[in-house]
Formats: sequence, structure tokens, C-alpha cells
Amino acid sequence: MDTTGTADLIFTGGPVFTGDPGRGPETALAVRGDRILAVGGAEVTELAGPRTEVVDLRGRMLLPGFQDAHVHAVMGGVELGQCDLTGTTELTDYLARIDAYARTHPDESWIVGGGWSMESFPGGVPGRELLDAVAGDRPVYLTNRDHHGAWVNSKALALAGITAATPDPVDGRIDREPGGAPSGGLQEGAMSLVAAVVPAVTPAQRLAGLLRAQRLLHELGITAWQDAMLCATNGYPDISDAYRTAATDGSLLSTVVGALWWDRERDAGQLPELVAKRAELSVGRLRCGSVKFMLDGVAENFTAAMTTPYRDGHGCATTNSGLSFIDPVALRGYVTAVDALDFQPHFHALGDRAVREALDAIAAARAANGRRDTRPHLAHLQVVHPQDVPRFRSLGATATIQALWATHEPQMDELTLPFLDPEPAGWQYPFGDLHRAGATLAAGSDWPVSSPDPLRGIHVAVNRALPGSGAEAFLPGQRLELATALRAYTSGSAFVNHRDDTGTLRAGHQADLVVLDRDVFAGPPQAIAEARVALTYIRGERVHAAPDA
Repeated sequence: MDTTGTADLIFTGGPVFTGDPGRGPETALAVRGDRILAVGGAEVTELAGPRTEVVDLRGRMLLPGFQDAHVHAVMGGVELGQCDLTGTTELTDYLARIDAYARTHPDESWIVGGGWSMESFPGGVPGRELLDAVAGDRPVYLTNRDHHGAWVNSKALALAGITAATPDPVDGRIDREPGGAPSGGLQEGAMSLVAAVVPAVTPAQRLAGLLRAQRLLHELGITAWQDAMLCATNGYPDISDAYRTAATDGSLLSTVVGALWWDRERDAGQLPELVAKRAELSVGRLRCGSVKFMLDGVAENFTAAMTTPYRDGHGCATTNSGLSFIDPVALRGYVTAVDALDFQPHFHALGDRAVREALDAIAAARAANGRRDTRPHLAHLQVVHPQDVPRFRSLGATATIQALWATHEPQMDELTLPFLDPEPAGWQYPFGDLHRAGATLAAGSDWPVSSPDPLRGIHVAVNRALPGSGAEAFLPGQRLELATALRAYTSGSAFVNHRDDTGTLRAGHQADLVVLDRDVFAGPPQAIAEARVALTYIRGERVHAAPDA
């Protein structure tokens, strides 16, 4: 790149983590326009001119902007404006918040929100009578933190017509009292029975949610992301209009890849619609070249697809091995077809059977279409059979990790480990094995399922324990080195998002940059999550500055 002339912006006086495995830390970086002009040492400062803005890092670290490869930004932003139960696991806190929300929003016909944890209830199942006591005058619909279950009250059940005689849908479960009456918990596809009668979020609320989410993600140093659920069906809301509006009017500052939802109740007849949606929604900084296949549920409610049956509360094998939401044989044809149309296959694959079904589908696509640059990726990967670990590299499938989940916490220790056989329990979140086998690692948060803060995720990827928890490391052999974890959240996710001119700091690359308030390599691994984002830049323009930046 031509480095003659002056820079618009220069960073100096601190470590520059380039993200390039073959290059050590540098100490200065220059930007001209929306591109990186030069990266290096003291010589970079010679590119300063009379109008150059010079940012003194003061020992703070500069690195590529974080990218989230699997997030639900509109959903998270909307929920921030609803009845928010995140940040606590205390039942008394939930009920107090619901009561306060009901009192301060008397004109809302429904109380809607979410963020509760299964660990807060015996067996992970909430009861309707608790909601009846604090908000029985109105229907209540509250999704849990992983959005695979909902907590509803009696009025909501009545409005949806759910009784003891209502059968479970094929892709879900109505939690029931001993006599068969619905108890107030809805799992997976059963959520849609009530969701169908909940007042729809308006376009204005969705747009406000997106912009609210964008501000939060910028504060956390996230400069680009892949939203894992556009044009959704199967009981999930379609939030694509918010992206289309923001991308058209220029208020979408980040580059976003939208993953178009594969309707699991339909067949390949939906392919022409996906092609049309890709064209319609690829505008401005939005690109919709990914297709999302949701293959299974989650382990805590026994719907993650496993190769071995779950155990019951007494440690005995059951007949339940989880759910495959899409027939695995049909899936191979679907993935082959979307790959041939240059879509990226993006999988929700949490159990080891779901992971295997996804990899089998990618193998079928490779056999039929050859090696196309569609960059398929599998998100979540809670349980991966060791035989399938090397297949990620051989098939060119990226492992998109949600590192924050790989830790001892009640949802793991009380609702997961007791119900898995010891062998698959030891195959959970095998980040280290995947990396050693040569798999490309990307990273995402799945927010609002869990915190969107990359630094918290990186902390757990390195320590396999939550910040400040004091718990023993969860399967410590699967730890990642700090540099590897940082690359997953930068160049790894950039690769998944086909953003090859981002993710590393090189001359000519787009100037998506983050300044942390410290050098995270200089402190102990246990202090990684104490770091904060001081500055965030997108295309050379500052989009966030902390008060003390």
C-alpha cells in the first residue's frame, strides 16, 4: 500500500496486537480514511502531519475490532426494553422485577420479557402460580436465558387454549403437573403455542432494539457480527425489517451478516424464497448470504441431540436421546442445495449427534459440489464426539464457540452433568482439542442467551472458569492460550463473515479497531475479564469512547 503522505489517525505508545500469528506485537498503527496505512514501530509516527490525530495509548492495548459470529442483536436490544430478568438467578428478584414492571407499565396488555435461568427452579421448570400471584390480571410470557423455554401464567395458557388435553408438539414439550395440566413451562416448539397469541413487537420497537443493541456492542468493542436468525419462522419473530431499515438509512454502522432461517417444517421448496430474500436484504452494510439450520435444542431440557441417551434423576439411562429438528438424511440434500447456491450453511448444533449430522451434511455438499468458498460453521458445540473433532479441519468447517458456557455453574453442575453419561460429559466444549486438530475457531456470544462481552468469553476460554467464581476449572485440558482466544473473536469470526480485510491489523485492511484499558498479556489470566474497552473505531471513525478514555 502507498504510504506516502500523511495519516489521519495514529496510535502510539502501547502494544499493538496484530492478530497475525507470524508477527509479534508492534507499537504503532496509522490510519488514512477507512483503511490501515501502516503498522510497525516508531517509524509509523513519521506519517503524522499537521492535521493528524494522535492517540497516545499510554500502555493500553490496540487490537482488531471484535466480531461476533453468532448473536441475536435485535432480540437482545428489544429485550433490554422489556421485563428484564437477566443478571440474577434469585427467584425473589425475578418476582420483584415482574411486579415492578407490571406496576410501571399498566397500559401493556401482556407482560413480555425474559432472561431467567433454569437453575432457579426445581428441575429447571418454573410454575405458573408464581406469576399468577404477582401478575395474574394479565397474561405473562417470559423466555429463559437460552430462549429454548418459556415461563407463562394461567391467563396466557388460557388465551392460547392450552389444557391438559393439548398434545405436545413434535418439536417441543408442555411441562405438566401430575394430573396433566400445564404447569407453566414450555420447552422448544411448545413455546410457539403461546408466542402465537402474544402481541407482535412493532417495526419501530424492533428498529429501536437494533440501535440499542448496536450501541451496547460498540461499547464492548464489537465492530461486526452475524445475526443468527433473520426471516425466522417456527414460532420465532422475524426481525429482518429492522436491519433493512437501518442498512438503508445508514444508521447501521457495523457490517452485519444475516443468517436466513431455514423453516424446519418445510422442504427444499423454500430455496427460491431464500435466494429472493438474500437479494432483498443485501443492502448497505448488511449481507444475507448465510442460511441457519437449527438442528437440535439444549442439554438442560434434554432436547440436545445426543448419541447416547440422557440419564434420569437416579442416574439410570432413559429412552430419550434428544431431538433432531431436521431429518438428518434430508438435511444433507438441503445443505448441498444451499451450498450450490453460494450460501453459507450455519448450524445450531449442540449435542454430539447434531454435530455429526451437520458434519455429514457438509461432507455430502463437498462430495456433490466440490470445495466451494461457502465457509460453513457450527455454533455451540457443547458435546463433540472425539471421532468428529478432526472432521472440522478435513471438511473446512469452522467451530464457532460460545466460550462463556464452558464453566462450572449451576446450569452445568445441576441441570446437565447429572443427566449425561460420564464419557460424553467429558467431551463438552472441546476448544483445545479442536484447535490442536487444526480447526478454524470463530467465536460468538449467542446474546441475549449470555453476555455479549467478548472479554468475559475470552476469560473463560483461557481459564475455563467464570470471572471471580473461585470454581475449579471445567475440563482444564480444553483451555485456549490467550492469543488463540483473541484470534477466535477477531480473525476467526472475520473469516466466517467473509470479511477478509478485517480481523487482523495489516496495511490495507479496514480500520476496525479496539483499544483496551490495559495490556491483557501483561497481567495474570485470572484478570482478563477486568479489562474494559476504552475506544472503538469502525472504518477509522470513533463509535465509542469510555468516559475515562
